[in-house]
Amino acid sequence: MINAAPPYLEVVRALDEWLGQPAESLVWCSWGNYDWHHIRAESEAHGISPGFMAWPHLHLKRIWRRSTGQKKKTGLASALAFHNLAFEGRPHRGVDDARNIVRLLPFMDWKLEPELLIGGIDHVDS
Repeated sequence: MINAAPPYLEVVRALDEWLGQPAESLVWCSWGNYDWHHIRAESEAHGISPGFMAWPHLHLKRIWRRSTGQKKKTGLASALAFHNLAFEGRPHRGVDDARNIVRLLPFMDWKLEPELLIGGIDHVDS
């Protein structure tokens, strides 16, 4: 799939065009910080960054862990199993992961969001 994919520059431009001018309240999310780190590294390597990277990022796994009292790092499939939900689709396939993450949103304590929200491109993950 990667060999047939368009170059990073084209993908960033297409993504920015698709996203348009986001609302000031935009927050993008992922299950963990892998995506944030990977996109940042690719952006630095290619000298171009998707526009959404300037917006805050929310690490949903952290919110889920704090909401449920889980202490260890938990993969998406394990988090679903914690709620007696089976993973639907293929793990690590973007659209399937996104759909499964959405299924966990009702179990998250959204009062935690402000303290866990991480700034845009300049944030440093600890």
